[in-house]
Amino acid sequence: MYSYIKGIIVDMARDHIVVDNQGIGYLIYVSNPYQFTKGKETLVYVYQQVKEDGILLFGFLSKEEKDLFLKLIMVKGIGCKTAIGILATGDVNAIIQAIESKNIVYLKKIPGIGPKAAQQIILDLQGKFNGVISEMILTSVEFDEAIEVLIALGYKRQEVDKVMNTLSQEHLDTNGYVKKALNLLVKG
Repeated sequence: MYSYIKGIIVDMARDHIVVDNQGIGYLIYVSNPYQFTKGKETLVYVYQQVKEDGILLFGFLSKEEKDLFLKLIMVKGIGCKTAIGILATGDVNAIIQAIESKNIVYLKKIPGIGPKAAQQIILDLQGKFNGVISEMILTSVEFDEAIEVLIALGYKRQEVDKVMNTLSQEHLDTNGYVKKALNLLVKG
């Protein structure tokens, strides 16, 4: 079982990246390949799924994202592909906040998640997130506001997501996120 793979991102596609680690290319399914930078050495947290027809790797930029994925696949009826799809539709904080606040409407907006699956996710996972997560939830409003500000300034969603992902571990106010993101966007 792998915990993470550190290597250079050599290829990206709609649903995966390829990480070269000492001459071996690992195909890793991810929620958003555009969070990663091609040609850059990156540490990718991974989960290895062993099935009858193959072994698949699912990758994450943060431990929090991987932890949420691991919790989601424990929910009855949610497999790895569905869980990675859930992560693709929103950030970790928003998904956790929806689960903790029993926001079925938010969860039903996720492709492949109907009312029963949304209820099952809430039933199985509500209250399972530690106090560490609650601090992350508090900063998600400021984080989301900063994304909206950057898009309003004319930056493309894809480049905003990429830059904001590098700031996801920081706990700043909206202005702090915007200033740091602009600095990174200008450096390009």
